[in-house]
Amino acid sequence: MKIYKKIVIAFLVFAAFACESELEFDPIDNLPGENALATEENIVSVLVGVYEEAGQDDSYGGQLQILVDLLGTTDQVIWNGTFVQPRQAFSKNFLVDNVWVRDVWGNAYEGINQTNLILERLDLVTSSEAERDRIEGEARFLRALFYFDLVRNFGLPYEFGEINDQPGVPIRNTGIIDYLVPLDAARNTVQEVYDLILSDAARAYDILPASNGFYADRYAAQALLARVYFQQGDYANARDAADDVLTNSGHALNDEFRQAFNNDTDSVEDIFAFQVTSQTGFNDLVVHYASEDDGGRGDDIAIEDGYLALFDDENDVRASFNYINPVNESRLTLKYTNQFGNIPTFRIAEMHLIRLESNFREGTSIGLDPLTEINALRARSLAAPLAGPLTEELIFNERQLELAFEGFLIHDIKRTERNVDDLPYNDPLLVFPIPQSEMDTNKLMMQNPGYGG
Repeated sequence: MKIYKKIVIAFLVFAAFACESELEFDPIDNLPGENALATEENIVSVLVGVYEEAGQDDSYGGQLQILVDLLGTTDQVIWNGTFVQPRQAFSKNFLVDNVWVRDVWGNAYEGINQTNLILERLDLVTSSEAERDRIEGEARFLRALFYFDLVRNFGLPYEFGEINDQPGVPIRNTGIIDYLVPLDAARNTVQEVYDLILSDAARAYDILPASNGFYADRYAAQALLARVYFQQGDYANARDAADDVLTNSGHALNDEFRQAFNNDTDSVEDIFAFQVTSQTGFNDLVVHYASEDDGGRGDDIAIEDGYLALFDDENDVRASFNYINPVNESRLTLKYTNQFGNIPTFRIAEMHLIRLESNFREGTSIGLDPLTEINALRARSLAAPLAGPLTEELIFNERQLELAFEGFLIHDIKRTERNVDDLPYNDPLLVFPIPQSEMDTNKLMMQNPGYGG
């Protein structure tokens, strides 16, 4: 699939949103653009390519999650590495030419463009209606996922019950093959982008099969809906979506916490994971979280005492799910020690956390009452049960214990309107800058406050 992408559609699809303003042709690339998308087989190949592209290091292969967690950290971890891009996230001092931020933006729009090209050519899928629905559903799931992480990282937070007309990101839902087509586009509002995300994810849920191998199925779409509603503060809908996944998907918690990570094949806990092998995909989380012996750089991201202080029970296995690098005595997480391990994107533990907090906020007990559910999750890690009553602070803390280093921190801080050091949740410095490459090539683009432009 990597060969297909590079030879057939790389210059057609990727160039439209690449960071470089000029395109260099290789003679082997001179294939007619429409021919690359002229058959059902080619459409399927392009779809597989979207998964592969999304799983690269400059997107869900690790750099996105690292930026999110370093931006949200106060005393949980420290950045010791030499790379300036994540250091800017750690110091809350992004520059507009940050290459990691640029590539998160560019990779997302590359993937969006490919899904647009697929969705515009569904009439080529004639083998069966079920196959056409599968292809459409996966494309819409991926497009919604890309837009969700674009809008919540490059736009100010969604405010439940408000108008949300703050600038989000451009909605580009027409596929581009001709790289000479102007790509100027203004930013849509945060509300408009969320509306598209919810529409795509709901359509994906309606038409995807209940099981789909390691590709997205209807419960991956429902898990995405649960996460989106949760981020919006729409807790009733978040609760119901998470409950559907927990009740009907067939996924369950692994018996042991450690079994949720470093897996070569998806575990029962994985609702959806990006696949990594020695031939495809990339696990940049290992590079920056692991020791040299485990394929990492040693101590780029080390655990600090502030994270360990969050635990209320020394027997909680999550508190000891780390190790000391003998080279430099840094404390490192055990979540990322297999450089070819799949990257969990939606796992069932998150759905439990969404359902219990949503029930708590809504005063309901759908599925389980919140105290029972949080204690069931803690029991998996041998943590003592909470006696109650539950509080928002206890629930927020439990999310950190369970989901640390998986790309949730800054978004939980924004959703619950907390500070990062002295920065309030809606401070523009907690938003990624629009990449300078986009500012230079899109005359309609408006920069985020605090970054000039």
